[in-house]
Amino acid sequence: MGSNPLRSDREGRRVFVALGDSFTEGVGDRDERLPNGVRGWADRVAEKLAKAGPGWEYANLAIRSKRLRHVITDQLEPALAMRPTLITLYAGGNDILDIGTDMAALMDEYEDLVARLAGTGATVVLFTGFDVKVSAVLELLKKRNTVYNQRVREISAKYGTVLVDYWCLDAFHDRRMWDSDRLHMSKAGHKYLAGQVLDQLGVPHKIRLKDWDPPARLSLREWEQRQRRWVNDWVLPLFGRKIRGVTLGDALAPRWPEPVKVPRKRGLKKLMDRDSVLKNSPKASGS
Repeated sequence: MGSNPLRSDREGRRVFVALGDSFTEGVGDRDERLPNGVRGWADRVAEKLAKAGPGWEYANLAIRSKRLRHVITDQLEPALAMRPTLITLYAGGNDILDIGTDMAALMDEYEDLVARLAGTGATVVLFTGFDVKVSAVLELLKKRNTVYNQRVREISAKYGTVLVDYWCLDAFHDRRMWDSDRLHMSKAGHKYLAGQVLDQLGVPHKIRLKDWDPPARLSLREWEQRQRRWVNDWVLPLFGRKIRGVTLGDALAPRWPEPVKVPRKRGLKKLMDRDSVLKNSPKASGS
């Protein structure tokens, strides 16, 4: 990697492409005005990049529920065709949740993917995973998460990528940083993570950790009610989908499948006007 992680290519282009699953799609940061009804940290980063230096293009190929193999087969080649100068990748979290995952094989595939991305000359941003304490049942997955994070750190160092060490971000120990499913970040979580990514890229911003009062203590009855609601609303449907072999991402398309020019004012919401989307498409403008 060069000294400037946000450098343009020889043609003066600066293209940010985000790859991955629900983490990068933006699940938990609801906004019905945007594709798939979410916003997310990657959109926020793209908007801050545009404010810091006009001319940025942005594509987000991430789709919820996707495994690493889907990122490789469905997202890698389209991303490379966009000739990105900045790439973010988080993938493998859903594989960790799957029964029978071979972590050594998974991380070898992950390294091969990172090698392909780093070989483009683009700045590559990787993430460790967070230790989400949603249930004692999922504590069994902690060893997998530890293996994942250790390999990500090693791979990041080997290929000279930018690393956002999500595992070490203490702010995420506050349950208000998480959505009601306890697996995806809330709006506050996505916003804070965007700030962490921008910090690693050296981009100025004014994102600050939300100044909350200490969380209210729950009575035993309130805690039990929340647990039952979580199991009924999220855990049982999740296992039901696993049994049926379906995922929440099966019917979804990427939110920003082609690079769009990010407006400096009003951000990506401005592009939701159809005429504006066509006008700002690099293909439509001949850029």
